[in-house]
Amino acid sequence: MDRMTIPIGPQHPLLKEPMSFNVTVEGERVLEATMRLGYVHRGIEKLAERRTYIQVVHLVERICGICSHVHTTTFCDAVESLLGLEVPRRAQYIRALLCELERVHSHLLWLGVLAKNVGFDTVFMYSWRDREIVLDIMEGLSGGRVSHAVNMIGGVRIDLDDEHVRGILERFDTLERQVDRALVLVEHERTLRARTQGVGVLTPEDVRRYCVVGPTARASGVDVDMRRDAPRPPYDELDVNVILHDAGDVWARTLVRTQETRESLRLCRNLLANLPEGPTAARARRRVPAGEAVARSEAPRGEVFYYVRSDGSDTPARLKVRTPTLPTLATLPGQLDGVAFADVPVVLAGVDLCIACADR
Repeated sequence: MDRMTIPIGPQHPLLKEPMSFNVTVEGERVLEATMRLGYVHRGIEKLAERRTYIQVVHLVERICGICSHVHTTTFCDAVESLLGLEVPRRAQYIRALLCELERVHSHLLWLGVLAKNVGFDTVFMYSWRDREIVLDIMEGLSGGRVSHAVNMIGGVRIDLDDEHVRGILERFDTLERQVDRALVLVEHERTLRARTQGVGVLTPEDVRRYCVVGPTARASGVDVDMRRDAPRPPYDELDVNVILHDAGDVWARTLVRTQETRESLRLCRNLLANLPEGPTAARARRRVPAGEAVARSEAPRGEVFYYVRSDGSDTPARLKVRTPTLPTLATLPGQLDGVAFADVPVVLAGVDLCIACADR
């Protein structure tokens, strides 16, 4: 049987962001896959060296549209440690609330994309309908559905009054009811399981070799979660249940994300119920003392790592960002090897790609 090389991307209905694959097939079986990135590289780390710390907060928010808030949270955390600044507890709780809402939003978006790729349009419609409720909550809090501009060095620029909290909790009642109905459908309907079980398998050894993190790692039985392993306040006060499965395939990743969605909603209720009184920001100096700092957070896709070096001025001497997408991308050629060509969309959707993060 003749071999054929099929190009996918950089613009393709299957891909929500530009990347390029060359897939070599023999019949319906994938023999080899190669990948190319670099189509949306923006040089954000270099741009940060020409902007003040205040401006960089808004710059790093543009690294990713889905997890924009956790990027600014992690950057601010690194700068605040250099300043020796204590962030008010109320601000820490508001930051964590937005992080968990962002996680719910990301997981529902991912579930909809996966369902659409396998032709399961019912779950696609349900999950994106419920995602709108989360976006409305975040818009009510910050004024933005994607970029929230909530964080500032020293705290947050927003606050929640009793009316805000009541409104969020009322929406949570609807959201939890609808999400639970959709997730029960995901977990018990044979359509999604048949298309994802045994597809795109990553062993625990693969996860450790490529330094994969987040839900993809936890779906392979690797117990890692920065909210528990390196907790930044207020996560050190919360009881975070880490969801694990050990099959390592796309079906296991689906189960991890669906169960993490429920867990994040529970954490949101906990944060609102225990929201402390007090200020939402501390005054910060414009010039940051010379030194180095590292901050880590658990983004929806896994660990986000920020390294900041200061030379004593009001601009960073060096900013290095490590996002969870790039090591996961490195696993794709191996995941595609030997799968049926019809399963290529399942594998690509299953790892939750964010090219904006990787190509920053």
